[in-house]
Amino acid sequence: MSLYSEFAPWYEQLFPFREAVYLFLYEHAAPSGSSILDAGCGPGHYCGRFQRDGFRTTGIDLDPKMIDEAKASFPGSEFHCMNIADLASLRCSFRLIYSTGNVVAHLPSARFLALLQNVYTALEPGGCWIFQVVNWDYILGLAEYRFPVKTVDDGSVAFYRSYPLISQERVIFDVELHSGGRKIFNEQTILYPLTADSYLHRHTDVGFSLSGMYAGFDKKPFNRERDSGLVMVFKKEQGS
Repeated sequence: MSLYSEFAPWYEQLFPFREAVYLFLYEHAAPSGSSILDAGCGPGHYCGRFQRDGFRTTGIDLDPKMIDEAKASFPGSEFHCMNIADLASLRCSFRLIYSTGNVVAHLPSARFLALLQNVYTALEPGGCWIFQVVNWDYILGLAEYRFPVKTVDDGSVAFYRSYPLISQERVIFDVELHSGGRKIFNEQTILYPLTADSYLHRHTDVGFSLSGMYAGFDKKPFNRERDSGLVMVFKKEQGS
């Protein structure tokens, strides 16, 4: 069972729908009625909002509990339990494909390249691919890193995240959830870091054009020396 299944009951409280994220994505999704793919959709709340606003929406996620919740909450959208790198099996085209929350960092190099190739093929000409990761340029200069603790229910639920071991090839991601003073679970997984320049080179090699590079969904300019996050927007040019 994945760590995301373990804290599914608390997911919406810890990582709620954010209007700023939706509006950023919406800007790149026009026109209304277009097809949207959320790669790593979790419980599907962004798919649900796009569907409500007139888009055709599909969400994919590797976690079966998240997909079950998404299907129950947003029956007007289409959801599949699958690895995001395998999206070619959907045999669909999309105006916008996006992945938020550092999901792509879970893919080793070969799988990440497969993802990029499949995203490029699945995008309509003129379509956009948007992804969010932590700023690995900054993280890779550290020996370890601890995220600010997330709390809900007046602090009775606390979610801890850290990178206790950081190298250029891989990063150990440690997560721990406490509820009512009791540890609910603790799990580690491996992440595969890439610098902003590495992400850029891999995308241009596939055929993408860079459209935007930000520290977050508020469109703050990205500073690799100090920002905690990175949002990149790529476009498949018309005629491609």
